[in-house]
Amino acid sequence: MTEQSYIVIASKGSRRRPIYAWTKGVPIEDGAREQLLRVASLPFVHEHIAVMPDVHFGIGATVGSVIPTRGAIVPAAVGVDVGCGMCAVPTNLRREDLPEDLGALRRAIEHAVPHGRTDNGGRNDRGAWGSIPGHIQAAWDEQLGEGFERLLANHPRARRANSLRHLGTLGTGNHFIEVELDTTGQVWLMVHSGSRGIGGALANDFIKAAKKLMRDFHIVLPDPNLAYLPESHGLFHDYVQAVTWAQRFARVNRQLMLAATVEAVSSVSTGKACQPTDEPIDCHHNYVAEETHGGQTIWVTRKGAVRAGEGDRGIIPGSMGARSYIVRGKGEPRSFMSCSHGAGRAMSRGEAKRRFTEADHRAATAGVECRKDATVIDETPAAYKDIDAVMAAQADLVAIEQTVKQIVCVKG
Repeated sequence: MTEQSYIVIASKGSRRRPIYAWTKGVPIEDGAREQLLRVASLPFVHEHIAVMPDVHFGIGATVGSVIPTRGAIVPAAVGVDVGCGMCAVPTNLRREDLPEDLGALRRAIEHAVPHGRTDNGGRNDRGAWGSIPGHIQAAWDEQLGEGFERLLANHPRARRANSLRHLGTLGTGNHFIEVELDTTGQVWLMVHSGSRGIGGALANDFIKAAKKLMRDFHIVLPDPNLAYLPESHGLFHDYVQAVTWAQRFARVNRQLMLAATVEAVSSVSTGKACQPTDEPIDCHHNYVAEETHGGQTIWVTRKGAVRAGEGDRGIIPGSMGARSYIVRGKGEPRSFMSCSHGAGRAMSRGEAKRRFTEADHRAATAGVECRKDATVIDETPAAYKDIDAVMAAQADLVAIEQTVKQIVCVKG
């Protein structure tokens, strides 16, 4: 008999749904385990929860979990960075086509794509556009503007959130743009970002609305952040409309940054212009979607997880000093056709800043052209789980297609 590839987590005698965890060889902190049990107690969870090997504590629900539901959605489980995900593409360049001084390449990308956050996110925020470029305005008008106007009918406050000014910008935290090399020396470009300020504003509004709904109906939950929107309520359909639009914003956002990165690389390449050699791979990893599994139509919330249906291409990054993987899904039904979205944090940002020094970070990112100052220590490679252990734990969920390693990393 083949050994079971996942661990079953359940409380004896409880009414909770089972939890299937692809975490062999990868630790789960106690807080995340308790959080999983709380989510599994929700009455509308369908069949079981699937846990990815990058699992760690989150808000309401763990990052690295797949939550199938019928008749309700938990907005905080979807999260505030709606549609956050990855985009990657191989190019016609090789390492020898890039400048010897990779600092020039990093500066070109940083100049092309607004990143970070200043002025408390106000008018002088360097991570947003001051004057909107023509191609950004055109992308908004062609792909997002009409849907946004429809949203405003129910959510007029959304007009005050950063939307157009954030389109084509990177953000902060673990968002990044990287120049990578695969095992043959071919250059890849990779982008990690989501729906920026507007996605967060919409998500927070619905999280607050769900919490109010629970109070109005006197529903007591094991965690207030598990407040949900029942499908029978009008807010549910408003949320689906908003989250669908925010997920589209996130995808367009990544496409624009990828195009800007291609141009930035071309501006400093030594022999020829940078050109993609394949269609970009693009995958959300913080989102909700209506899908059919086992012949039943359900809502699948992937909070830090990627869809991995049979043949689906996906991206699983390590950290700013570790390998990343281009994968194809195997369509494992027990994971609801999902895989991890990365290595997953091994510790909180605060713990990383307390534990590691700038010298530790410089050593961990040796050979990578990136920021090496104190402000990015929370993103240092040692703050993340071992990506090789994570990949080994989900060998029956995905097949590795390409292994890539960054040589340039731009962090927000």
